[in-house]
Amino acid sequence: MPSEASRMETIREKVEAGQRLSFDDGIALEESNDLFALGSMANLVRERYNGNFGYFNVNTHINPTNVCVYTCDFCAFRADLNDPRAYVMNQEQIVERARQAHERGATELHIVGGLHHKLPFEYYVDVVRWIREAAPEIHIKAYTAVEIEFFAKIARLSVEEILKRLIEAGLGSLPGGGAEIFHPEVRAEICGAKASTETWLNVHRTAHRLGLNSNATMLYGHIDKARHRIDHMIRLRELQDETKGFQTFIPLAFHPDNSRMDELPKPSGVMDLKTMAISRLMLDNFPHIKAYWVMLGIKTAQVALSFGADDIDGTVVHEKIYHEAGAETPQEVTVAEIQRLITEAGRIPVERDTLYHRVEREGGQWASREHIDVVALSGVGK
Repeated sequence: MPSEASRMETIREKVEAGQRLSFDDGIALEESNDLFALGSMANLVRERYNGNFGYFNVNTHINPTNVCVYTCDFCAFRADLNDPRAYVMNQEQIVERARQAHERGATELHIVGGLHHKLPFEYYVDVVRWIREAAPEIHIKAYTAVEIEFFAKIARLSVEEILKRLIEAGLGSLPGGGAEIFHPEVRAEICGAKASTETWLNVHRTAHRLGLNSNATMLYGHIDKARHRIDHMIRLRELQDETKGFQTFIPLAFHPDNSRMDELPKPSGVMDLKTMAISRLMLDNFPHIKAYWVMLGIKTAQVALSFGADDIDGTVVHEKIYHEAGAETPQEVTVAEIQRLITEAGRIPVERDTLYHRVEREGGQWASREHIDVVALSGVGK
């Protein structure tokens, strides 16, 4: 069997040549203890695609309800219908949140929440419509594939019809949540009742066909193993080959507090950076890799900008889901602080909107949006 050093040297040669890494290569990367070699290779790819830029956006989160029919073991956000914590936001609250976001100069509203079995599909359409009418300039990134599948069930419509209704109301793109881990060994244990892997992938396939871009995620650091994570990335890579509709991949660090898996430790800083680097190396057809500071912590997100990540997300106001699970990060950071963090990491801060247009501002409000050129990935890793 080749030594770790020889395996890593072979992988480095493939990375430098722009060749696609295999499942076995991914496992070799997972088994390596040479964190700096992983970071070096990931940084090479990161700079090949995105130069020295570090992207961020100004955004606000809305979680319309925390009532959910599913009981995923890792989730600390959900509530039963009669739980004292249960809530449903009404039109006035949604509109006020949208207006506040607009006044702050936000370019994006990120909307995800529970699957409330007593609310009709029209409520979820109305949330999008209320926001579009209150703040027409803001991009609406709303509803995970799990939510879309749930809407299709309660409305007795196809996924395509659900997406078309939401697009008509003002939907601009899909977030990447609900992917968790695709491999059935893990998915069946931590979230077996929710949308299957095939359903999640098909929702995004359909969204891409209808002209929507989307993100993708992976929840790591719980009961998952190396083979599960690499399998997850390859499934995403295959769909991206087919549709080219994914913009960003976000590795999400597991937060155990207040969940049914609270006996497990959080992922270590080493695992966070290793997963970030491997994501950049395996997902050769994804334009961007995001270090979501809310889950990673600000310091780790900074370092991740040298381990494959080119984006650290945004100002993030009113985030509930991961803070319910014990995230100790602040609810919000300022634009000035994000710019400082990126600059300290040796990158050039660039504000972007959801679709990766550069945002130029005058007097706190955006004045223009220009498309950010990244390396064309159509020939990478083929």
